Amino acid sequence: MTSKHVAGPTLDEFEAARATVAKVAQSTPMETSRYLSSLLGSEVFLKCENLQRTGSYKLRGAYNRLSQLTPDERAKGVIAASAGNHAQGVALAARELGIKATIFMPLGVALPKLEATREYGAEVVLAGNIFNESLKAAKERAAETGAIFIAPFDHEHVITGQGTLGLEILDEVPDVDTIIVPIGGGGLISGVASAVKQKAATLGRTVRIIGVQAENAAAYPPSLAAGEPVNVEVQPTICDGIAVARPGTLNFDIIKDTVDEVVTVSDDDTARALVMLLERAKLVVEPAGAVGVAAIMAKKIKKSGKTVAILSGGNIDPLLLQRIVGHGLAASERYLKLRVMLPDRPGQLARTAEIVSEQNANVVEVLHTRHGRGLQISEVELELHIETRGKEHRKQVVKALRDEGYKVRISDDI
Repeated sequence: MTSKHVAGPTLDEFEAARATVAKVAQSTPMETSRYLSSLLGSEVFLKCENLQRTGSYKLRGAYNRLSQLTPDERAKGVIAASAGNHAQGVALAARELGIKATIFMPLGVALPKLEATREYGAEVVLAGNIFNESLKAAKERAAETGAIFIAPFDHEHVITGQGTLGLEILDEVPDVDTIIVPIGGGGLISGVASAVKQKAATLGRTVRIIGVQAENAAAYPPSLAAGEPVNVEVQPTICDGIAVARPGTLNFDIIKDTVDEVVTVSDDDTARALVMLLERAKLVVEPAGAVGVAAIMAKKIKKSGKTVAILSGGNIDPLLLQRIVGHGLAASERYLKLRVMLPDRPGQLARTAEIVSEQNANVVEVLHTRHGRGLQISEVELELHIETRGKEHRKQVVKALRDEGYKVRISDDI
């Protein structure tokens, strides 16, 4: 099979990788989303790589890369660096192929990702506070020992393996018009964009590819503007899986020729998307895997026919998920924190709770103090954490309390 060549591996190489990757990777579900379809005005599908073996798409690229190693290279073992998903992909691929794997991970890596990597049989070395520091340590160890370094995104065989996801999408939604892809270093989107553009060309079609980055770790917009990869300072973000300071060199060359647009989303946008996926789609997705959905919900994506958003991973620490859900509810204006000044006399706490209940809102936490700054001797301050149904319901609750004569302040530090 041949096609007009665009940047990246050839379509024949993608098809060959597909046969290789099929030995370990599942064909993941493609779900529809009526909620997102109504927001975008076009039919929206969710490609659930969060349900892939190891919990992310990374297994595809890792297995394809390790499968290309010679017997001598396999005997030397492999080394990788990862915040979690690449680690698990390499660890499982190495186990399946009988190769010794050593994985360098940041010190603050999520516990489920750390434990899963070890359970797949890899040796884990914790080094550095961010991915780039782990990456440096891994490359140094590889140079010292002669082990084969397995790049997380900047290698042709990794890119080819990730691109098999694009071919799968075209099989499942043949008339797809737009594919939305998370971007960190660029391994997934460079593979998907190259494979899809080439395959679509053989069918006489065009498909729009949109990349999404976390705004606190968005190296691609300035790099594309500069025409070459540039470094950015990565700020704290819940999207640790795509928090990469510099685009991959091979990835960038492909992306600049095959990706139609790159947009960014905030952590609040992503938290809202995670809550929506839990509530409406019943899917557990890690923050980096949900940025495509976040972009739709934040109206960063224009209506453009049938749209597939890739949910690239589902590996999330339950404790982080708990915090993100709370933050997402607040960002969606469904969680309200109020400070209410009350006269210090019996029955006032019960009355405020009654007012909230009359508005069909739910009090989930209460703090009652006489010692707040600015309080009169005859006053107490009541802090209420309330679940609401959204913006208008919040206003209704606040108005009801104020109409009863209470002094109410809305607090944003949830």
